[in-house]
Amino acid sequence: MFTKILIANRGEIACRVIKTARKMGILTVAVYSDADVDSLHVNMADEAIHIGASPSRESYLLSEKVIAAAKRTGAQAIHPGYGFLSENADFCRMCTKAGITFIGPPVAAIEAMGSKSAAKNIMEKAQVPLVPGYHGDDQSMAVIKKAADDMGYPVLLKATAGGGGKGMRQVWHEDEFAEGFAAAKREAKSSFGDDRMLVEKYLTQPRHVEIQVFCDNHQNAVYLFERDCSVQRRHQKVIEEAPAFSMSEELRAQMGESAIKSAQAIGYQGAGTVEFLLDVDGSFYFMEMNTRLQVEHPVTELITGQDLVEWQLRVAAGEVLPKAQHELKINGHAFEARIYAEDPNNDFLPATGTLDFLQPPVESEFVRVDTGVRQGDEVSVFYDPMIAKLIVWDENREKALQRLAKALSEYRINGVTTNIDFLYNLATCAPFVNADIDTSFIEKNQAIIFHDSEQSLAGELPMAALYLVLSQAQQAKAKAAKTNDPFSPWNMTNAWRLNEANIHHMILAHNGSEYPIIVEQKRQGSGSYYLISVDGQTVDCQGRIENDTLYASIDGYRSHTTIAQNAHQISLYHQNGVFNFTHVLPDCGDNSADDNHGGLLAPMNGTMVSVLIKAGDSVTADQPLMIMEAMKMEHTIRAPSKGVVDAIYYNDGDMVDGGAELLAFTAEEA
Repeated sequence: MFTKILIANRGEIACRVIKTARKMGILTVAVYSDADVDSLHVNMADEAIHIGASPSRESYLLSEKVIAAAKRTGAQAIHPGYGFLSENADFCRMCTKAGITFIGPPVAAIEAMGSKSAAKNIMEKAQVPLVPGYHGDDQSMAVIKKAADDMGYPVLLKATAGGGGKGMRQVWHEDEFAEGFAAAKREAKSSFGDDRMLVEKYLTQPRHVEIQVFCDNHQNAVYLFERDCSVQRRHQKVIEEAPAFSMSEELRAQMGESAIKSAQAIGYQGAGTVEFLLDVDGSFYFMEMNTRLQVEHPVTELITGQDLVEWQLRVAAGEVLPKAQHELKINGHAFEARIYAEDPNNDFLPATGTLDFLQPPVESEFVRVDTGVRQGDEVSVFYDPMIAKLIVWDENREKALQRLAKALSEYRINGVTTNIDFLYNLATCAPFVNADIDTSFIEKNQAIIFHDSEQSLAGELPMAALYLVLSQAQQAKAKAAKTNDPFSPWNMTNAWRLNEANIHHMILAHNGSEYPIIVEQKRQGSGSYYLISVDGQTVDCQGRIENDTLYASIDGYRSHTTIAQNAHQISLYHQNGVFNFTHVLPDCGDNSADDNHGGLLAPMNGTMVSVLIKAGDSVTADQPLMIMEAMKMEHTIRAPSKGVVDAIYYNDGDMVDGGAELLAFTAEEA
């Protein structure tokens, strides 16, 4: 076994590998960029080597620097994690040449699966079922479009070297093909340095089910069952679960055996994932094989009781697989939710900022949190915006899902916009609970997940208002205690008026609608209660705040609700989902929005990938104008209406701050 390994990665996966290595008595070496100088993975490792500037192309993607760091520290092996160099055959070859063990598959296996086109040819020969499509060498748009036309729409364009949803576009109609093809090629070139494409028939109601396989150097191979990863946004997974729901033992065995056949067809070694599309009729089709550890591997670990990183290290060191197929059993059910710094209400655009407050749920035998950040860390523009993976386990799907909802309701992050509310709403909505799931789940259930449908807020609005007045009183009391006269009336927040009722007026906004609220404070013995009026309906409210929980009695109905507040945003977590309110402050004339003179603003921090128009151009509504990229994600800036581009303020390759004016635009009068 190795005595020291280097981890050629950062963040959560680097921390994950370090934990297992430490358990096995193996020393670890971290590598880091300028942005990660004080990161968690650097502090956890036994040694750390600086390898370059913040952009990954100037640090984590520099094979020579990573190998030099391994030689300098005497590391005998390199664990690549996922992403970055994990599926880079040239890096694997360089490790071998340097006498360093690559903790992953051999070069030939990486190369075989590195091209989706080549992979499909190999699987076709191995008689693994494939989705109809074109994955030939002729890369002209005309040839690929003809294949799409012949198959019929919708189709899916995919980068042959792709992964993680990059270089991938759904094309629903023939007239969308050219734009989708250009965007997919451009993103593929940026992400992988390879813009070759394939096209395949897009199944409209499939599930994304993947099989975890493991092979050693002694001709042994097993599958550690399946994961359902159907719930996705931007072709990236959101919530994964294991085992897959509604999976018969017969189908599980068929898919598992096909996965092993796929691995054996390329002489595989180590951890790999074979991804399939599972159709409603029970037929399944090979999508791709990921020649690395997957982000969602913890759900497999929790249902099998196996440490997959330990398996990787043992196989790389030449040992036989720790278990044979007949020794592997499924125990219970597990979910993984990916906690991201992103804005689900703005097309899941990545967010940046400082984690001013970070309080994950308490870990236990049922709850696990894999993360690479701490309170006070920055979510930067340079890397993937994943903050953590929340993994839960229980004896069946229903109980595990209850664990997930509770843990999400206890996750507290302030300082950056996150997807926690979105995840909670998704995990608790009826279709997800009832496992009515396919890869279009989010689109199909958008109204209930995002609470876009018309709702009665009869209970939630008074709760939010009660929380505001109680928290204001708490803050005032704490502040008063630090003054010379804590009983001064100037320290009171009870809206006292001479010869008038004690009344607070406030406005709460929800989903774009504003709700005026009147809160009248009444004395009752030594305490107070509140009459809260919304839309002419008045309710009698009492309550108290303890930590992050509001204990409330509204017209005699007692409940307790978890509440998080970030600046003027208030989130209520309870059995009906997450409800987000904004406390609208009075406009005193000093905080009015600036007029951007018809300009278009950058939706995020990022890099200008391509400017598609020139100053003076006339454009049509929804026409693509610019393409920005941040955290490995592309976003197209489109014309809001028909008009003229007056000026352009950024060029290809420029760094752009979120909110910056990108161009001046004059809309054509109707």
